[in-house]
Amino acid sequence: MATTLGRPEPPSKDYGDAMAQRIVANNPDPALLRLPWSTPLEEWTEEHVVPLPRGLSRHVVRIVRVGARTYAVKETVEPIAFREYRLLRDLARLGLPAVTAQGVVTGRTDAHGEELPAALLTEHLRFSLPYRSLFAHGFTAGDLPTLVDALVVLLVRLHLAGFYWGDVSLSNVLFRRNAGGLAAYLVDAETGELQETLSPRLREHDITVACENVFAELLDLQASTTLAGDVSAHDVVDLLTERYTTLWAELTDEEEFSGEELWRIDQRVERLNDLGFDVGELDMVTDFDGDSVRITPRVVEAGHHCRELQSLTGLNVEDAQARRMLNDMSQYAVSLGVAGDDRALVANRWLTEVYEPVVRQIPPTGRGKLEPAEFFHEVLVHRWYLAERAGHDLDILEAAADFADSQLPGRPDEALTSAAAEPDA
Repeated sequence: MATTLGRPEPPSKDYGDAMAQRIVANNPDPALLRLPWSTPLEEWTEEHVVPLPRGLSRHVVRIVRVGARTYAVKETVEPIAFREYRLLRDLARLGLPAVTAQGVVTGRTDAHGEELPAALLTEHLRFSLPYRSLFAHGFTAGDLPTLVDALVVLLVRLHLAGFYWGDVSLSNVLFRRNAGGLAAYLVDAETGELQETLSPRLREHDITVACENVFAELLDLQASTTLAGDVSAHDVVDLLTERYTTLWAELTDEEEFSGEELWRIDQRVERLNDLGFDVGELDMVTDFDGDSVRITPRVVEAGHHCRELQSLTGLNVEDAQARRMLNDMSQYAVSLGVAGDDRALVANRWLTEVYEPVVRQIPPTGRGKLEPAEFFHEVLVHRWYLAERAGHDLDILEAAADFADSQLPGRPDEALTSAAAEPDA
């Protein structure tokens, strides 16, 4: 049976008496050929499947390791597999938070020659968890606003880019820790559609679907006693709608003021920056004599802080983590008395004298518990508590060592977590 690696093409055709197996892949990995594609995915064994948590899915999904790389494999019909593959690649080109599409396998048949479903491969998002695993790892009802905020930011970013999701739910998202909060990533684009601009009707439909799905998912968590604490599912979906409406308005609403209040332009931009968004273009209209000004953000891009940090240090982290690091970098510059110096020079000193020594405190046994940027954030929080208890400031390396010894061992291993408690996908 022939297998090829190449660019996306139309669905497979028959070759002689057999269907030709074909792997269409982005950055082809020849090791993919060794996977047991002639076996139904639900029958794959631990020889290939790794114990990483996965969310609920209407399809059979397995997490597999091939050499040094880890993939999520989903069985589906061939046209849908190719459609989702292309949509995920489009989202990646737009810089949106979604899993990375790696390939599609078609023409699969079993040992008896019976046709098997096509398979979509995506790259496993390291240090990410489905929402059920978050609650299994200690999340309570009090953490639900954090979960909602992450989902709202993801949905707003997708809508700004013209992406209609069609199936918004917690089950179709993976979450990564983000300086005490969460960052959300889309993992299922099967029902999505990318347009030039998204109509209010489609945005409203996505919000309605999100509320319905999240409501049902919360009831399911409560029924399984996974969700600790009292919570009203109605209140949570009301919060989702409120926060989406507020963020969308801040990013897109027109604002009008007098010609003597031009400082409000900078204020609007600063508010958007604080939310983690850059304003690439601002439409400003004045009346005939300049007595009034009307402004509307036209091009708004997320990732303000992470882009700034990456330009200074080369570190690629979540936006809230980047904001925390930039704040620490500014405090470090003040402590050295070099706050007015070149930021690139300050950033280089901070990177080599603060950040890198701190993350080197992560012991080998703790490298799967927190990614380096989140470890750094936790150390900053831990140092504050230690200083409050001691009544004086502490060296950050001392705080890092104490956190690594006293706090990190009790954290769950989130880079490689047992899936024993996870429901089958």
